[in-house]
Amino acid sequence: MNFLRFFLSLMVATLFASLLNLSNAKAEVPSVETMNADQAELAVTVYNNDRALVREQRKVKLPRGEVRLKFMGVPERILPETVSLHSVSSPNSLRVIEQNYEYDLISPSKLMEKYVGKTVRLINKDTKLNFYEVDAKLLSVNEGPVYQVGNEIYLGHPGIVVLPELPAELIAKPTLICVIENEHEEQMLEATYLTSGMSWRADYVIKYREREEKMDIDGWVTLNNNSGATYDNARVKLVAGDVNIVRAPAVDMMMEAGARKMVQMVPPMPEEEAFAEYHLYTLPKRTTIKQNQSKQVSLLTGSNVGVKKIYEYRGNVSYYFSKIEPIKNENIDTFLVFKNSEANGLGMPLPEGIIRVYQEDKEGTLQFAGEDRIKHTPKDEEVRLRLGKAFDVVGERIQKDFQKLGPEITESEFEVIIRNHKTVDIVVDVVEPMRGDWNIVSSSIEYEKKDAFTVVFHLPVKADSKASLTYRVRVR
Repeated sequence: MNFLRFFLSLMVATLFASLLNLSNAKAEVPSVETMNADQAELAVTVYNNDRALVREQRKVKLPRGEVRLKFMGVPERILPETVSLHSVSSPNSLRVIEQNYEYDLISPSKLMEKYVGKTVRLINKDTKLNFYEVDAKLLSVNEGPVYQVGNEIYLGHPGIVVLPELPAELIAKPTLICVIENEHEEQMLEATYLTSGMSWRADYVIKYREREEKMDIDGWVTLNNNSGATYDNARVKLVAGDVNIVRAPAVDMMMEAGARKMVQMVPPMPEEEAFAEYHLYTLPKRTTIKQNQSKQVSLLTGSNVGVKKIYEYRGNVSYYFSKIEPIKNENIDTFLVFKNSEANGLGMPLPEGIIRVYQEDKEGTLQFAGEDRIKHTPKDEEVRLRLGKAFDVVGERIQKDFQKLGPEITESEFEVIIRNHKTVDIVVDVVEPMRGDWNIVSSSIEYEKKDAFTVVFHLPVKADSKASLTYRVRVR
């Protein structure tokens, strides 16, 4: 009877052990790593506002069943909630059960934090201490490491700290870990995700020929990559436009830093197309965008584009409501104006950016003449660039008369004098902003009613001479 009980107990124990081993075996999910070397295709779409969409395909061999896939080489600033992983080669044969983004990276401080309360080994380089190599307990790393050796406490250590092993939870590079159900042994996987830390901007250079009223323009795209990854041999697209982004309550304001590398590419130019409410530019060649790199590629070129210089002397709405002192020796504003049309040698949507203007001096050397920022400008629209103040053209304004005709009615008379010290004839636009109901009572030259609030007088001024206009206005 005792033997029978012993035999039954042995059978139960054996069965329990078998079930436990089966359970443990089932719990051990096979793990597979995929690296950047597995990439078959890589495409990056970069937006103006610190965003990029990455789409990459990798050819991976996977066991059937449940698999823990380590997707290595993703950028440090990936937005994990935007990740989408699926099979391109057999869409219905793979299902993602769980996704995790691991970013607890190896560093000296992280390693020390993981060993607080554990034993490490100290190797001594200071001959004043009474040991060369000894085991110690790491008590704390707050404001510096604290060790216990026997009954003694060491604040800091001048030698080397040796850790017995690398903590499993720390990784060398950011990794996307997916638990998947797989049916095929070889899959072409496609991962798409958004990352911050990437942006682009447009910059333009104009070579202005004043006498010909012509210019040549070159546009460049500067790509900035601080996302924490390198994109090798990628197809690159750029989206111009104000794409709405929902910001988190605390926005990471990481400053752009790193090496600058200028890479010039020759035509063909990027292909441009309308996309949603934006414009999409596709670079003609694949390119590599390294981490912490600024890369320049050609956007557009235009030759013999017609352009006109405008001189503007602008008033103020306050001039019409009270008496003012004479205003003398004001330098005149200068602008360059051109039409972004195909007939004028352009006709391509211009992304927002800074346009820098250069002009030749008497020796034929290009000199910087000013710059201005443009907004996103569709084709067939006018571009107006503010260059600065004209040194040789000055304006003067004299209020000849001021009367109050009623509680809310005034009448003013002004004389505007422009002195041109240049060697060429010019035309100065005297721009007078007004508010309320107004009426030009009299004027020495014709005027243009630009809109309900603006009058423009086009005043010709001979070289090395002066010209004036007078006008009287009633404002209610």
